[in-house]
Amino acid sequence: MKVPMLDLQAQYKPLMPKIKEALERVFAEHNYIMGPQVKEFEEKMANYLGIKNAIGCASGTDALVLAIKALGIGAGDEVITTPFSFFATASSIWRNNAIPVFVDIDPLTFNLDPDNIEKAITEKTKAILPVHLFGQCANMDSIMAIAHKYNLYVIEDNAQGIGCTWDGKMSCSFGDIGILSFFPSKNLGAMGDAGMCLTNNDDYAFKLRQLRVHGENPKYYHQWVGLNSRLDTLQAAVLSVKLDFLEGWSKGRRANAEFYNEHLKNVPGIRIPYIDPKAVSIYNQYTLVCEKRDKLMAYLKEKEIGCAVYYPLPLHLQECFSSLGYKKGDLPVAEEMAEKVLSIPIYPELTREQKEYVCKTITNFYYH
Repeated sequence: MKVPMLDLQAQYKPLMPKIKEALERVFAEHNYIMGPQVKEFEEKMANYLGIKNAIGCASGTDALVLAIKALGIGAGDEVITTPFSFFATASSIWRNNAIPVFVDIDPLTFNLDPDNIEKAITEKTKAILPVHLFGQCANMDSIMAIAHKYNLYVIEDNAQGIGCTWDGKMSCSFGDIGILSFFPSKNLGAMGDAGMCLTNNDDYAFKLRQLRVHGENPKYYHQWVGLNSRLDTLQAAVLSVKLDFLEGWSKGRRANAEFYNEHLKNVPGIRIPYIDPKAVSIYNQYTLVCEKRDKLMAYLKEKEIGCAVYYPLPLHLQECFSSLGYKKGDLPVAEEMAEKVLSIPIYPELTREQKEYVCKTITNFYYH
């Protein structure tokens, strides 16, 4: 039996009539740059998340760059963030000429550990940038309390967590600006790159809308140097169709996670995901902590089961950040997790037979 890490064919097949209809509307109007579908999707997303302003852009990476730029964070400023995330989390800070300051993660949730934040704050610190990793919201109560104590901005990297909550409150609604990625493999994925910034602050929203079009307002007049980072009209049309199905997909992922939890919880050598009681995860990934991780990964691939390591090398040890002076051993939890985590298929279209095969294969590995 084959179980791919993600099956976009299974996701798109029932949606294609609606998607084709939405795309044909764009083709009929030929309004490919900032067409009406962009505003329609922005309003639809803002309503779904209960956040006042949604500003579409070209990618999740650009959304981070724009968010940092909109808050005036720049040369010499420090931003505290996690070393255990996709590269864009830190590169967006670097690209604004600011300095990423990495602090270690919680070993259970993999998210930024609030207990490590306060001791990293200096007079140069301007913001905290938590990541809602694998679809589970970070501990925003503690993070926001620290931010308020030290008068720091908070930017929520929610590229993997659209719709996840903390203590009943929606992610992206805690900080000054939150961001989303619509990379095709995300729970809400485009047919290409796309991203979004979200904020309840009208001033930030005003600036973000200008920054995504070279900082211009009106046309050919520029208050700031921005980016060329517009949400493509075609992608907005696709995403608007898919948003109607997101809640059902998230429920499907949680149901699959419960199946895995029940069938894998007693297998020696692995630890199933820990979800904080205050959090509702949307399971962008279902990530195990494994002994003999690399051998298990090879075994699963041999059995045609998709799996992946997110992430094999923490950001503080990446060559491009060597000038920051971090060395191996500085952030031991992130370093240990990088050697032990393995994500397995969790997409909602998984059949019971596929899930049983995954669980049986993992169990066989550890018992033989």
